Amino acid sequence: MSYQDHISKTEQLIKTKKGTWAGINPESVARMRLQNRFQTGLDIARYTAGIIRKDMAAYDADSSKYTQSLGCWHGFIAQQNIISVKKHFGTTDRSYIYLSGWMVAALRSEFGPLPDQSMHEKTSVPALIEEIYTFLRQADQRELGGLFRDIDAARKAGNAAKERELLAAVENYQTHVVPIIADIDAGFGNAEATYLLAKKMIEAGAGALQIENQVSDEKQCGHQDGKVTVPHEDFLAKIRACRYAFLELGVEDGVIVTRTDSLGAGLTKQIAVSHEPGDLGDQYNSFLDVEEVSPATAKNGDVIINRNGTMYRPKRLPSNLYQFRAGTGADRCVLDSITSLQNGADLLWIETEKPHVEQVASMVDRIREVIPNAKLVYNNSPSFNWTLNFRQQVYDAWDKAGKDVKAYDRSALMSAAYDATDLAKEADERIRTFQADAAKRAGVFHHLITLPTYHTAALSTDNLTKEYFGAAGMLGYVLQVQRKEIREGIACVRHQNMAGSDTGDDHKEYFAGEAALKASGEANTMHQFG
Repeated sequence: MSYQDHISKTEQLIKTKKGTWAGINPESVARMRLQNRFQTGLDIARYTAGIIRKDMAAYDADSSKYTQSLGCWHGFIAQQNIISVKKHFGTTDRSYIYLSGWMVAALRSEFGPLPDQSMHEKTSVPALIEEIYTFLRQADQRELGGLFRDIDAARKAGNAAKERELLAAVENYQTHVVPIIADIDAGFGNAEATYLLAKKMIEAGAGALQIENQVSDEKQCGHQDGKVTVPHEDFLAKIRACRYAFLELGVEDGVIVTRTDSLGAGLTKQIAVSHEPGDLGDQYNSFLDVEEVSPATAKNGDVIINRNGTMYRPKRLPSNLYQFRAGTGADRCVLDSITSLQNGADLLWIETEKPHVEQVASMVDRIREVIPNAKLVYNNSPSFNWTLNFRQQVYDAWDKAGKDVKAYDRSALMSAAYDATDLAKEADERIRTFQADAAKRAGVFHHLITLPTYHTAALSTDNLTKEYFGAAGMLGYVLQVQRKEIREGIACVRHQNMAGSDTGDDHKEYFAGEAALKASGEANTMHQFG
């Protein structure tokens, strides 16, 4: 509904109240409605799921149209991320937010900092989704409020052309509300627990859920050792649980991202159920590390697998887990991915131990032989040493091509002594184009960095602390923070405005008219910032 339509409809409503609503300004109501476009989390989930579907179709037509996100652990961080996207690029198109279970565990748990092992309160995940969308909606409220104040100023000045320009900006306004890909870990329990949590996450606004194929009570960070996967049927039950949650809540476009950790997971807790040779259970079990046994060598408590009449015993570890054969990770990833896409998943996530386009592409090529439009979400993880990995990739490529690499020590390529070398420059260029290259070659639709704002918070705080508590004193803050904020046009330099002070003044004026006691008078020091 347009701005003027909101005004007209409210005028008609007020007339029906026979003067008792005479103190209500229809235009003020229209403004408040536009500043609060999304009434519920489900409104947001439906809207953002539709955006992702549209973006997936655009990517299928043109792989240069991949999407991106940064992981955010607080609503304010997410808000500033998207405000910056709009500021620098003029649009939020193809920009998402990633909600990282790692950061929820490390930064949002009432137990204090925790490792990424699903030990944090599951309710903290939907709570963060709701918090992020509260902050994004407030960014809309703040920016639209500025447009409305400018409209009033243009009217007061009699500048009709400026007023028309501003009204057009309101009609064509692009919201800060963007899709969140929300990490549900391994489901925090059985399929019913997954369904219940998925509902809470969707109700909070999640249009996309990401779930991994690890055992819920043994869940590990994807870049740590000791990962344990589940048989496919167990995982498919959780995929269906997520889909049922979306459908029950009327989010028919809801997106499910299925993550396989099989590349780095060498263990399973269960032997899969198999009814006939070649079924899913049999395929899962075919990767187990086994040894041939006979009735004479079998021991009490052994699990025995019959393969074409030959009896095998899966190797059981002291932990009571079973191990897969070394070198089968990529094959298992391919099977996991195809199985997930054939059973309700929309996007894939293959967790890798390094950023390497051809490694990912080698698996995606096989997946696309079965499902041609298979698409990935890829973790551009801070757990990778990007500098070292890409310098070693260039070193290896040069060495293979017969180029002289004697000037370089492959094991020490992280050294700053190499920063100005041709090898380092080529490596940095490969890092720069990694996302575009992976989108084109390896089917990566969405690139995310899981923990960037965790690291930026630590780095910026360290830099400020070093200066402020040192000889620079207050100049350390001014040089490191405030002067940069002012000159780079960071909205937060006017922190009272960012926190909603001007919006509160608008409301006071709506409610009390000329009697309103507003905070934005001449004595407000925020005027020092223009």
